[in-house]
Amino acid sequence: MKKILILIISLFLFSCGTKKNTFEETKPLFEVMAEKSDGGAKIQFYEIISESKEFSMIKNDPDLKGKIKPDDILTSNFAILNLGEKNSVGYSLKIVKAEETNQNVILTLKEITPENLVIIPDVYKYPFCLIKINSKKEIIFQ
Repeated sequence: MKKILILIISLFLFSCGTKKNTFEETKPLFEVMAEKSDGGAKIQFYEIISESKEFSMIKNDPDLKGKIKPDDILTSNFAILNLGEKNSVGYSLKIVKAEETNQNVILTLKEITPENLVIIPDVYKYPFCLIKINSKKEIIFQ
């Protein structure tokens, strides 16, 4: 009787074992990690971050805690998109198109200008955007 009970319990435990999924979750080609209307640079530029030395500034940012893992730089590139100095609020960047080829990732960007442009004298904003590209290929901006 004990052997039958042990056999039944063993079969039950074996049938409840965990199974590793054979499919991987597909990630989007890019993710917007942060988009702010102020806090960027005074000039317009796009910077690609692909090395762990450069990545330390991003991973230690308190606003990005929980969004970025320390080993993300091994599988992803990051890009800081600065719009430069603006004398109004409401400016932003939009990624219109993102495509991955065999050699690179092509991102088509569009600067969004506010509809009701109100120029504020002596007040300047520095909008920027931080994006994560889920690829280690070369990045081209258009």
